[in-house]
Order: sequence, then structure tokens, then C-alpha cells
Amino acid sequence: MPDEKLARAIRPRIRRAILQTLCQKEKISVHEIADKLNITESSASKHLKLLYDLGFVSFEDKPPEKFYFLKIKEIKELFMVYDKIIKKLKEV
Repeated sequence: MPDEKLARAIRPRIRRAILQTLCQKEKISVHEIADKLNITESSASKHLKLLYDLGFVSFEDKPPEKFYFLKIKEIKELFMVYDKIIKKLKEV
């Protein structure tokens, strides 16, 4: 379900920080994300892979680096579902 994807993507603080970082630049490398957030490249890669698997980001492989970017359409759709859920909860 889309709302489960959203919850998995934004639950950990570091993934929220990664998404915020991706909002600031069109494309960004794993190295840049790790450097900016003061985490290891392997940790950044792990979180980016999950965000990729969930459909939030995509990447462009330009050896020796991968450059990640947000998949805007998919994110907007998930936030629309999230908004509907919040509205229903407020009605209760």
C-alpha cells in the first residue's frame, strides 16, 4: 500500500534528512550526501537503496559515482494518499 511505503521512507530521521538533501539539488552523489549528513557512504547507500526500492528516488550511474534524484510524481502521489488518511483521522 502507498501509505506503508511513505511510512517506511520517512520513519528514520536519516532518511528524512536524505530526502530533504535531495530536494535541495537536482542530482547528488552518494559521497556528497554522506559528507553533508556526516554519515558513512555505506550508510548513505543503504538508505538510498531502500528509497529507490520504495520508488522515491532514482539514479544515474556515471562511474565512478551514482547520482540520485527524487522521483517527484511518485512522491506527490504518496503525499496525496497520506493527506487523505490524515483528513479521515481528523473526522473521527
